[in-house]
Amino acid sequence: MTDASDIVLVHSSDLHVDSDPADMTYGDDGTTGLRIVLDAGKTHNASYVLLVGDIFDNNRQPPAIIDRCVELLSNAGRPVVVLPGNHDPITKDSVWLRGGMAELDNVHIIGVTHEQAVHFPHHDLEIWGHPHVDYDNMVPLRTPRQRTARWHIALAHGHYEDDGVVPLRPSWLISNAEIEATQADYLALGHWNRPAQVGTGSVPAYYSGSPDLAKTVNVVRLTGNGTVRVTREPVSW
Repeated sequence: MTDASDIVLVHSSDLHVDSDPADMTYGDDGTTGLRIVLDAGKTHNASYVLLVGDIFDNNRQPPAIIDRCVELLSNAGRPVVVLPGNHDPITKDSVWLRGGMAELDNVHIIGVTHEQAVHFPHHDLEIWGHPHVDYDNMVPLRTPRQRTARWHIALAHGHYEDDGVVPLRPSWLISNAEIEATQADYLALGHWNRPAQVGTGSVPAYYSGSPDLAKTVNVVRLTGNGTVRVTREPVSW
């Protein structure tokens, strides 16, 4: 049950929009994953949609795919905050710099339209993250941002490893200590195809998983009394 004072976030990642028919999960439209997540935003009357990396499978998308994404995003009906990931980093040929997505009033692309953070005064909410700007290794939760608003939401696209575990994947690592240092009310994670809660629990840190494999999105309710409720909700297509 959602109270009128709740702030509702729909969080997803790893949509892998692609023009290659061999990589299309949802029939013959490579943008269907994006449509499904934005539809979930409407279904749950979300205040914001968070897209946490690898929205595109790569930066080599043709104009038709980008035009379709512009159309979908422009009709989202709410603010959409994007953190570019390791598949769609902000390189010179990036999808985020082509086709007009960055010019949409409701679309906020960290690293393009905003350097690191987006502040929404109406809800006294700030959303921040470090985008991927190339294909090299980086630390997604380096230099955590200080809280400047009532609600403090962090985004990160990378691989979590429990502290003390030898990492199987050496790139884009996220640790318990780094999660805790964010002091975020919610940490929205991307890079894993499966949904999971990670960390020690002191900061609510969740992977959404990709919608095609998880069949869900994360719905996060920031309640009027200051609590945070996270549920996985099914998507349909």
